[in-house]
Amino acid sequence: MPFARRPLSPVRRRAAQALAVTGAAALLLTGCGSSGSSSSDSSAAASPAADKSGASGDKRTVKDATGKAVEVPAEPKRIVTLTQEDLDAVLALGVKPVGITNGQGLNEPPAYLKDKVQGIPVVGNLLQPVMDKVVAAKPDLILAGDMQDEQVLKQLREITPATLVTMAPTDDWKLAFRGIGNAVNKMDQANKVIGDYDAKAAKAGSELTKNKGAAVSIVRWNPTGPSWMEKKQFASGVALDMGLTRPAAQDKDGNAHSPALSLEKLSEIDGDWLFLSTLTDDGKSALKDVQSKPAYQELNAVKNNHAVTVDGSVWSTRGGPLAADVVIGDLGKALGGS
Repeated sequence: MPFARRPLSPVRRRAAQALAVTGAAALLLTGCGSSGSSSSDSSAAASPAADKSGASGDKRTVKDATGKAVEVPAEPKRIVTLTQEDLDAVLALGVKPVGITNGQGLNEPPAYLKDKVQGIPVVGNLLQPVMDKVVAAKPDLILAGDMQDEQVLKQLREITPATLVTMAPTDDWKLAFRGIGNAVNKMDQANKVIGDYDAKAAKAGSELTKNKGAAVSIVRWNPTGPSWMEKKQFASGVALDMGLTRPAAQDKDGNAHSPALSLEKLSEIDGDWLFLSTLTDDGKSALKDVQSKPAYQELNAVKNNHAVTVDGSVWSTRGGPLAADVVIGDLGKALGGS
């Protein structure tokens, strides 16, 4: 069964705050003075070094999202990504990895990246690498997403010490992306990608005519019921960047999901527009079942034919620039024509 990352519970979110203080900001800031295209701070200057395979070359030191200092190649050539967010990020930076994992909730790479990953070996499921396959990819850099399993990290670091946790539990996608940009020594490109995204989101929002500023409900349907997404969750952030708003019940800071709602609380998912996604077959079945029930049919968004089904492997993830482009397109297509 494919691995699906669970939303942060309120307790886990509070426990994650200490880590979030460092987060991808540490990865972003430390190493900015490294060798290559970043700058020339002597504290992180490149120096010749040899890896376990015997190859030599310049190295840089960056801090990963846990604050750990990690020596990485100044110009990595063989990158393995363990989450689709890491994959999305390196592809957006023009880098083709040598090993990838399946998408969130999937037993294959995410569909929106399919044409960009043809021929790249799959080394496992999301955050569940098969070590023999990682070894076979001969990585000089492993981007390990929000991996928190220390035993797995230890095994990965035996393959290459250049293994980075690239995001803390509460990091937003832009911060994590810039951190990855710094880790692969492409900070200038990363900043340009974010600038281009910001401009595209603002332009798309300005073109929504009578749906400009609409309240959009963003919901993942689980087998146990729907969960709406907080304002700093990836797809929510894209909607806000387009000038859209969230329904009052969903106007909460944070980047997690609400607990699954019962039918009695289904009104919490209502809005001017309702965007629905699932990650598992059980979730799809649960959504299909509820769509025939009065509590669902009485939602204003449903009555107005403003309920839209979208790809959960894009909308219900931590996100990246290429996924953000898909969300902008989905929102523009739905809201631009009504």
